[in-house]
Amino acid sequence: MSELDYAGPWYHGSASKFPILRKGSSITQDRDLARTFSHNPRNVSISVRISISDDGSRRVSQKIKHDGEVSGYLYRVAEDVGPEDLCPNPNSSLEPGKEMLTNRDLKVELLGPTQIVDEERLSEEEILKLTRKGKGKDQNHKPFNNWFIRSL
Repeated sequence: MSELDYAGPWYHGSASKFPILRKGSSITQDRDLARTFSHNPRNVSISVRISISDDGSRRVSQKIKHDGEVSGYLYRVAEDVGPEDLCPNPNSSLEPGKEMLTNRDLKVELLGPTQIVDEERLSEEEILKLTRKGKGKDQNHKPFNNWFIRSL
């Protein structure tokens, strides 16, 4: 994400219900990523695939897998957000702008409960593989608190 669309929707995923998102919370414009966060995972893998068609157009797709064990809730920020309301998460391994921290409390709208989807679950083998790669054996993986980003 090269430039933020502050007027676009912002999302937060949590295992808890609340009407106000507290200052310092993470938000993203990636609805699927927020839904993943709602499951309180310890490990997340995001595979990004970029394909270029014969006419030169680019298509970017992502696949998110995680080891979260709880159902949660997906929220949308219910008020205007501007540059002064957000700052980059300095500890994020995600691309710049993908995960932002709030500089103030924000009202949120509960969009609904989230359920874990079986095909999004990381297997024990995948977790071990990601952990090994995250320890510096593969430069295409960037670890932070057991979060891994992989570009294909």
